[in-house]
Amino acid sequence: MHDGAQQRLVVLALQLRTAQETVAPELGAQLQGAVATATSALEELREISRGIHPAILSKGGLRAALRALARRSPLPVELDTRIEGRPPEHIEVSAYYVVAEALTNAVKHARASAVTVTVAAPAADGVLRIEVTDDGVGGADFTRGTGLVGLRDRVEALGGRIAVDSPDGAGTALRAEIPIPATNDGDASRGE
Repeated sequence: MHDGAQQRLVVLALQLRTAQETVAPELGAQLQGAVATATSALEELREISRGIHPAILSKGGLRAALRALARRSPLPVELDTRIEGRPPEHIEVSAYYVVAEALTNAVKHARASAVTVTVAAPAADGVLRIEVTDDGVGGADFTRGTGLVGLRDRVEALGGRIAVDSPDGAGTALRAEIPIPATNDGDASRGE
């Protein structure tokens, strides 16, 4: 990745900065946004290439990580998180990647104009529920591409289940449920 995608993002950011210096101020501001996006993508790619999840997830938990993900999205994201305590780290990581992939799909494939993300984990329930809906073109299913298949594998490996409802022309709703294992003291969360 270092010699491939990371290097291309570095070159892209440099090219955008060079172009920014030669255009009208109005375009310069737009190019600054593109530079920031390329730089952010480079930072995320570096974290992924090191095999770790975003630092904000470890430090601030799933709620904070999802807020950051929503802020970075090029689409408006309505985010509703109702999480009591903190689920175990591996559950938070999986939930984060489910939402991240669903947002990526909404941007890249759905031609959506808005996305709603709901994540709920009532302490007494023992299940983390994720719902990501968009108003795009629909047509998503597990037989097209590897992104949804990867999500299904991730969720099912944790004993969960995932479903996609995506009729043509009517948007997409991705729903996942991931069981939260109880700790030794009977508490399903980390208690942080």
